[in-house]
Amino acid sequence: MLHYTGMPTARAAIELLKSPGAKVSAHYVVDEDGAVFSLVPEEKRAWHAGVSYWRGRRMLNDASIGVEIVNPGHEWGYRPFPPAQMRAVLALSQDILARHAIAARDVVAHSDIAPDRKQDPGELFDWPWLAAEGVGIWTEAAAAPGDWRADLAAIGYDTALPEPDVIRAFQRHFLPRHLTGAIDPLTAARAAAVRRRAES
Repeated sequence: MLHYTGMPTARAAIELLKSPGAKVSAHYVVDEDGAVFSLVPEEKRAWHAGVSYWRGRRMLNDASIGVEIVNPGHEWGYRPFPPAQMRAVLALSQDILARHAIAARDVVAHSDIAPDRKQDPGELFDWPWLAAEGVGIWTEAAAAPGDWRADLAAIGYDTALPEPDVIRAFQRHFLPRHLTGAIDPLTAARAAAVRRRAES
C-alpha cells in the first residue's frame, strides 16, 4: 500500500512514524533522494491503513505492507515525485512482491482503500511507469462501458461509500488528469478497461 507522508519534511514524518504516542506507523519510508528507511518489520502490523477496504476485506493494517513516500502532500505543497525516489519505490516494491503472494492488482494507493478520507499518493504519482515494471496495474484502453459501479466494485473499491469520493479515487489512480468525481463516458470506459485488466 503506497502513501505519501503529507508532512513538510522527511525528518518530521519519520519522527512521527517512530513515536509510540502517535499511533501511526509504516513499514518503510522512501525519501526524495531514494534513501529507504525500514521502521517496522514486515511480519509485524503497522498502523498505516486506518479505516479501509479492498476487494471485500476491511481494516487492512493486518493484511498489508505500508510504504510511506516522502512528499509534502496536498496540504503542504504537493509536488512531483523525483526520479531517484520513484526508482527506490520500484526496487522496494519489486523486492516485497518477490517475497510475498501479492497480486499486481493489489498494489494500491491509500486513496484506493480509503477514498472518503485520503488522496495519497495522489494524481502526480507515476502509476503507469510502475505498472510497466510489474508493480500495480495500468491501462489506457477504453472498454465498452457497462455498469460502472459493478466495475469499480470488481476492481476492489468500496462502492458503499459516497459516490463522488469513490469515483475521484479511481480517477486519481487511473485518470489522474480527469478528477471530476463524476461518471462520464471516459471514466466509465476506463473503469471497464481496468476491471478487464485486473481480472485477466
